[in-house]
Amino acid sequence: MEKTSQSTAPQAGGLRLEQALQLLAQAGREPPAGERDSAAWLQELIDALVDLSSRDALTGLANRRAFELALAREVDRVARSGEPALLLVLDIDHFKRVNDTWGHAAGDQVLKAVATALLDSVRPMDLVARVGGEEFAIILPSCATSFGETVAERVRRRIERMPVAIGPSQQIMVTLSIGGAFAPQWVRSTPALWQERADQQLYRAKVQGRNLVRLEATAVSVVSNEEKRLLFETFQFQDHE
Repeated sequence: MEKTSQSTAPQAGGLRLEQALQLLAQAGREPPAGERDSAAWLQELIDALVDLSSRDALTGLANRRAFELALAREVDRVARSGEPALLLVLDIDHFKRVNDTWGHAAGDQVLKAVATALLDSVRPMDLVARVGGEEFAIILPSCATSFGETVAERVRRRIERMPVAIGPSQQIMVTLSIGGAFAPQWVRSTPALWQERADQQLYRAKVQGRNLVRLEATAVSVVSNEEKRLLFETFQFQDHE
């Protein structure tokens, strides 16, 4: 019978702990505290990996996967509770010009600076995500419709007035275009429909000159045919319970 060498033997019941610890180290995370291989140590390691998998590697914000899960949860919560919720989609204006003029390292500095500013501009309960190259999104639960424009404008002005250091003695200025839409209250919508409405407002902001906020007018918000179908199916299900 062949002997298994020590270097290839499975660790801790087959778990690849060294690879997991290397991933944490590469992300600048500290290893779990406490006794190695204990239940508490392994749970802390798992929790750290789960958190790492939901984060954008460059900015530390929630990544697209985490954003989509949170958006689905918020759609469901609004349909059940009727509380307002705002989705903002944000795009750095002329970001390609930043990369072409100053290089991708400068572009990374801009992305990180914008991410930090977005986090500082909203509540701890709000979720800020990087969902694409220069694209961000913010989910704001329990955000009154009368307050939405104020929040979005505060974010826009914060970025507009923020110099971004791209070198020892060089700074540049960037701006954001922002679109937003409120989730229909008491309506069984979908994440895709909600995001589509916010994206339409972002397109308006860009077409009308960039560095603008455009929110869907809640007073004239129309429930789509798809949302009507979902609402009808919900009532049918309740009638048969």
